[in-house]
Amino acid sequence: MRGVQPRTFGKQLLAVLGLLWLLLCSAAQADQQALISQRIKATFPAYTQLSAAEGEFAVQRILQGDTLLGFAFESRNVLDLPAYSGKPINMLVLLDTQGVIQDAYVLEHHEPILLTGIPESKLHDFSAKFAGIHVNQRVVVGRSSDPNAVTIDAVTGATVTVMVLNETVMRAAHKVAVSLELVSAIASQTSRPASIKTDLYEASDWATLTGNGAVRRLLLTRGQVDDAFAGSPAEDIDKSAPDQRGDSFIDLYAAHLNAPSIGRNLLGDIGYRALMGELQDGEHAIAVLGNGYSFKGSGYVRGGIFDRIQLRQHSETISFRDLDYQRLYDITAQGAPALEEMAIFIVRDKHHFDPGAPWSLELLVRRQTGPTSGEFVSFELGYQIPENYIDRPLPTAAELAAAEEAARPMWLNIWYQRSFQIGVLAFALGLLTVIMFWQDKFTAYPNFLHWLRRGYLTFTVVFIGWYALGQLSVVNVLTFTHAVMQEFRWELFLSDPMIFILWTFTAASILLWGRGVFCGWLCPFGALQELINEAARKLKIRQFELPFAVHERLWAVKYIILLGLFGLSLDSLATAERFAEVEPFKTSITLFFQREWWFVLYAVFLLVINIFTRKVYCRYVCPLGAALAIPSKFRLFDWLKRRSECGSPCQLCAKECEIQAIHPNGQINANECHYCLDCQMTYHNENKCPPLILKHKRRKRAAAEGANPELIPATTLDT
Repeated sequence: MRGVQPRTFGKQLLAVLGLLWLLLCSAAQADQQALISQRIKATFPAYTQLSAAEGEFAVQRILQGDTLLGFAFESRNVLDLPAYSGKPINMLVLLDTQGVIQDAYVLEHHEPILLTGIPESKLHDFSAKFAGIHVNQRVVVGRSSDPNAVTIDAVTGATVTVMVLNETVMRAAHKVAVSLELVSAIASQTSRPASIKTDLYEASDWATLTGNGAVRRLLLTRGQVDDAFAGSPAEDIDKSAPDQRGDSFIDLYAAHLNAPSIGRNLLGDIGYRALMGELQDGEHAIAVLGNGYSFKGSGYVRGGIFDRIQLRQHSETISFRDLDYQRLYDITAQGAPALEEMAIFIVRDKHHFDPGAPWSLELLVRRQTGPTSGEFVSFELGYQIPENYIDRPLPTAAELAAAEEAARPMWLNIWYQRSFQIGVLAFALGLLTVIMFWQDKFTAYPNFLHWLRRGYLTFTVVFIGWYALGQLSVVNVLTFTHAVMQEFRWELFLSDPMIFILWTFTAASILLWGRGVFCGWLCPFGALQELINEAARKLKIRQFELPFAVHERLWAVKYIILLGLFGLSLDSLATAERFAEVEPFKTSITLFFQREWWFVLYAVFLLVINIFTRKVYCRYVCPLGAALAIPSKFRLFDWLKRRSECGSPCQLCAKECEIQAIHPNGQINANECHYCLDCQMTYHNENKCPPLILKHKRRKRAAAEGANPELIPATTLDT
């Protein structure tokens, strides 16, 4: 029997793997669909079926039999807004028929802070706060200058993520609501309403009123109505003959009577004054006039409810009862047509009607399909009062500020909200720049510089780390690398101002001084280690150091870890982010040890080791330090001064360097140096640096002998 050919076997293996992949994808899709059904059932308990996805945004209708309860959609089908990971968060959003969000649930995300850091339950708790918010409302994470905005507290440690989630939910919900005509594309329920110009009157006839839009018309033919019922059970009921399709079904008019230039011309002076005298503050009168199909409907006769017309503005639908109705007997405008049916309907104050915003009069046409059943089709008569009949309020300073805030990009709003943190960080970085540029001056005063450095490290841990959550991570490096390789977006990195500013400063400092400025001064976990070790030394706890040969080889470990994480990220950034937990930063800094015990144990273990030898993690394990060391090769200057005697014969700095960044030959390894400046303090100290001590002795001997000290040969250091 002949064996299977390798090429054939390879094809078969690929086919099997492909089938397994399809099965896994199908299972995942089925699980997600089951989750969506559960969320809908929990939100709309009466729902019985979900329609197929429809339209540009793949919206599904939530139904109870034939009754529409709401709408469901996924945000990924509406917009592509990158989160901190560079990938969008996919949300399930459920809307009711009024444009109110009933549920928002995270279906998929790739956020590193949430993959193994903050529990996802906190993200779900945050998204649950959107229930009950209208799509026209403005939601702000944190504080806002907009008094009408809904504010939601951020999730500690994931501010950027929840801000993107907020933008995703609200922008997607508004887009869908506009597409479904639940809300106007330009209307906002939070804006102040316009007011009618009660002192403006212009005498006009019917032609003028219909021409300038003061009276709006809807003319429907029988054929148009037949076409609207096509495909429904009522398609053939009361269907017009072919020669009747062009006949008028209804000729409908609507007008807003509060404006004197409309009401006085239509009702006459006496009728207008009587009507305005009956209206309460905030109430509005709408004239509805028509020929043909009766807009009053049978409901009015039965129980005082008009079941054939309703008014819609923004997301609110206003139905009229008999108490809202007045019979209109005559139209006084010259040239008005003979009208069979005329009425005035009152919009009550409780509806907060805005005369300056568009509204529509909906005509419901019903065809009876059975003794108790029927089919409805809706037609809209859109209305917008002429602009010269109203006064729009000038925006207040607060409204202007709120409008400016709303118009700003999301990342810019985040910068405004964190202006205090940005200001403090900018001052601190400015101080650090001064220290670095004038390091020779500062190192001449070692006691002052030691206390200054301790204070700065405390600031780094408390303010940059625990308060502002400005701990850089190798995840940032991987995210940046993938953004460059795929689709770079500035807003992705600008969305966290503390991280962006620190990265910008770190990049500049690497070119000038190498990685040491960040690792020695700005890394919160590194600063925490150094302060703990400093306290241990003050308490006389014994310190241990590895032989330099072993220490030098252990440097390679962090580079191996970095390469491993980078390799994983090429296959899956999410997987690499999970393995990046080799960094204890989330546990000790971002989450302040508030997480699972094994993460806490790992971080505490590293800190305990640090009691006995300084910054073990930074020296041997940290992949972020390795990533920063690579571009340090391109630094422009060597600011750390050395003497010819350093290394041979003097070994003082090499022995005193607490992270062993100085080779026995006296050379400083810029890839490992944390720029503590201890060696520079020794360099300038005439009472500590052996070459300076020797030089001082030579000067004293030369002065005593009256000779030129430069001509006296150098002797051994212990002379």
